[in-house]
Amino acid sequence: MHSWFRPLKGVARAFFFTIAVVAPAFAGDLPPNPLKHVAIRFARHQPLSIVAFGSSSTEGVGASSPAAAYPNQLMKNLAAMLPQRQRVMVLNRGIGGEDADDMAKRLPGVIAEQPDLIIWQTGSNDALRGVPVTRFIAETVAGVRAIRAAHIDVMLMEPQLCKALEGKEASPLYRDVVRLIGEDMNVPVIRRYDLMREWLATGLLTTDEMLSPDGLHMADGGYAMLAEVIAADIVHRARPALVAGTSR
Repeated sequence: MHSWFRPLKGVARAFFFTIAVVAPAFAGDLPPNPLKHVAIRFARHQPLSIVAFGSSSTEGVGASSPAAAYPNQLMKNLAAMLPQRQRVMVLNRGIGGEDADDMAKRLPGVIAEQPDLIIWQTGSNDALRGVPVTRFIAETVAGVRAIRAAHIDVMLMEPQLCKALEGKEASPLYRDVVRLIGEDMNVPVIRRYDLMREWLATGLLTTDEMLSPDGLHMADGGYAMLAEVIAADIVHRARPALVAGTSR
């Protein structure tokens, strides 16, 4: 049996747990446009509020300064892509070292800020700490449901490509689970692992430009590219859609 097959079997078991236990309560309530509230803001040229929620990759550990972290660069990129009269605010709510248990406790406070969109980066510390995947699924699904119940859009960001995670046999499990939750709940997933692998393969970034020396966190070049991709994805998904309905 190949070494990669064992974690993939684990993904299947974990996903079946989601389908059998968690997802049925959500059935029939999937939004046709997962960025509906962002689309409304775009269509009406209203201010857009985003919260970047997660752990050290969101906080910006590995960046040369807070300004180089991806949330700050995302705000600049979106502002440049949208009409000048439309204001964009991206709040950084990343705290290094947090796993799904920690973020589940903190999520109500993030929801209380009532942004239009929450970008939730998760799964890296769970792989490093061995958080049970069934608990990771349950807390992530419950978090997505709570965000949507508050009429807030949500995107998920999967774990990064890095030496520290490559050394953990279970790391593909959490990456694949985030993708499966996205597919099951119609949540856009920022496939950071694949993006980073592509940047290296195409020569857009070198390893030193993309990753910090600690073997875990991104560096300025990686954060800058990540912000560009997320901004383009948000605009691509939401700006063309003139969505009926009222904003909060």
